[in-house]
Amino acid sequence: HEQQFTQPPLLVLSNLGLQLIQLKLVASMFQNMFPSINVHRVNLNNIKRCLLLNYNPDTQLLDFRHYSVKVVPVGVSRGLKKLLQEKFPNMSRLEDIS
Repeated sequence: HEQQFTQPPLLVLSNLGLQLIQLKLVASMFQNMFPSINVHRVNLNNIKRCLLLNYNPDTQLLDFRHYSVKVVPVGVSRGLKKLLQEKFPNMSRLEDIS
């Protein structure tokens, strides 16, 4: 969890219809708080958080939700998942035993 705040979050703006000047200002403020993300070049392992802003026009309230994101392999067997997630020891300093 200590690595979560080293990368900016993925910002998701929902229902921020830009017809009101107040909503334009809110959307612009949050977009300028974080660097833009190039979706074609982004490394999914670098995305650790997601920030969701949702505007409810009925109540005129802005919902602010902050999620933690973890990328895991999908569609592989349990044994392979376990093997991919384990950390292997550094054996570069060891000598050949053969």
